[in-house]
Amino acid sequence: MAITLLFSIFAILLLIGVPVAYALAAASLATLLYLDLPSIVLVQQISSGTGSASLIAIPLFIFAGEIMLRGGISERLISLAASLVGRLRGGLGQVSILSSLFFGGVSGSAIADVSAVGGTMIPQMVKRGYDRDFAVNVSITAALVALLVPPSHNLILFSAAAGGGLSIADLFAAGIVPALLMTIVLMFTGWAVACKRGYGTEPFPGLQAVLLRLVSALPGLGLVGLIFFGIRAGIFTAVESAAIAVVYALLVTSVLYRQLSLKEFFATVTHAARTTGVILFVIATAAVFGWLLAYLQVPAAAVEALQSIAHSKYTVLLLIILVLLVLGTFMDLAPMILICTPIFLPVARAYGIDPIHFGLVLVLTGGIGLVTPPVGSVLFIGTAIGKITIAQSMRTIWPFWLAGLAVLLVVALFPDLSLWLPRALKG
Repeated sequence: MAITLLFSIFAILLLIGVPVAYALAAASLATLLYLDLPSIVLVQQISSGTGSASLIAIPLFIFAGEIMLRGGISERLISLAASLVGRLRGGLGQVSILSSLFFGGVSGSAIADVSAVGGTMIPQMVKRGYDRDFAVNVSITAALVALLVPPSHNLILFSAAAGGGLSIADLFAAGIVPALLMTIVLMFTGWAVACKRGYGTEPFPGLQAVLLRLVSALPGLGLVGLIFFGIRAGIFTAVESAAIAVVYALLVTSVLYRQLSLKEFFATVTHAARTTGVILFVIATAAVFGWLLAYLQVPAAAVEALQSIAHSKYTVLLLIILVLLVLGTFMDLAPMILICTPIFLPVARAYGIDPIHFGLVLVLTGGIGLVTPPVGSVLFIGTAIGKITIAQSMRTIWPFWLAGLAVLLVVALFPDLSLWLPRALKG
């Protein structure tokens, strides 16, 4: 009865439009009172939920990404991508996808990616004669790549939700090959759609222009190498790398590029603080929700239930993906990671699924939910930029959505695809 009460109240509050953090807190408080547990447990668990030192990396990476977003890096990355893939059919769509790969390595956020790259590329595509639905769909699905490449704060969040015992460096390394695969598959899909619709190509600017644009973009791309190799080599921790990323971003945008004005800096601080507050509030309230799940032995019950209907780890993984795809239609990625990790990670471990591999599958599945109605934050932002309705986008997004789903299934069913790089780097 307590489990039913917990999930029912949470689901009802979400359906009527209550913010996720308040829904988590209210459902947890009602369940605590039903179990006759002291309400002070709510305060204690909320306090402990943000007590992990590893969580400091999240606001710092968000701040670094905001600095790079407003400091001129996005324009340089888009310019580099245009010179590399603009000659392909549907050139500006290909530029949008490759730019998302580059910018994802700076921001680590799908929302920041679609705001920066989509905010620039969608109007450009419309101006050049591309249909609005194509411009929106190619941009929002390309933003999924940002979830997989360093410094993805969703992978950091998964590590924290898993108890902090998983290597963030391994999670970062595991996401690189799936991110490249997602980029290639989406580019092929964009090419196929562009051929069908008769979109053109962009002129090649010349080898000299490509080299100049590469040199101009290298300081921004250097942030990815600084974070990844610094953590991988053990030079600094994830939190230390996040702090270094902020300093590096400030130096590049204010000293080298000289595009981060004082006014822009204050706007960056304000936006990063607002984003951090929302994320940390969700993390705090999800902590008491997760404590109740453990208290009510929900993970053990989930393991037992799945063992009664499936014996293969791949069958179990596909069932979990199906559940996560449904949850992703009405739940944002961060709360889904915080709620589902304590439930499904023990199941994955019970079936011998590597937790690093499971983390990639969880984040990528939740990412597909970001471009799926009714609650898809990346979908909302993209359609707002493109000035079309969600219904207009949904009518033609299916080739890109199926491409993302295909990559998800390949990553899920072939774990070595994501695990070989972390193993290779460990020697």
